[in-house]
Amino acid sequence: MAKESGKEKSLHELRQEVAHSRDRLARDLAGLRYELDFPLKFRKSFQRSTAVWVAAAVVLGVLVAMAPARKKKAKVKAKSRSKSENEKEGILGAGLALGALKLAATLLKPVVVKFVSQKMSGYAAGTGADRRRS
Repeated sequence: MAKESGKEKSLHELRQEVAHSRDRLARDLAGLRYELDFPLKFRKSFQRSTAVWVAAAVVLGVLVAMAPARKKKAKVKAKSRSKSENEKEGILGAGLALGALKLAATLLKPVVVKFVSQKMSGYAAGTGADRRRS
């Protein structure tokens, strides 16, 4: 079982043995690289039998298209409102408030103008009298 020691072999024989083992190792690594090169294998397989690959793709597409849709239905609660609905309500409320303010301003404008004019005339009359006295 045990091999003879390398002392009995000549230096030339030892170098040849090392070179042969390197060659075997290189061939084994090249074979392993070829076996693990899956993209190359797929490309060659597609080139050799294109019709089979195309037919398989069509069948798979039909199966996916014909597959039943989701059976579980999503339930939506009526009370929960989305952000967009809340924003719509806020905009609607702001519009309603602005409309009410415009109507109130239109109706109250004569009253406010009369009040302000009375106060201003009272101030103007009082200031003019103060100036004449001094």
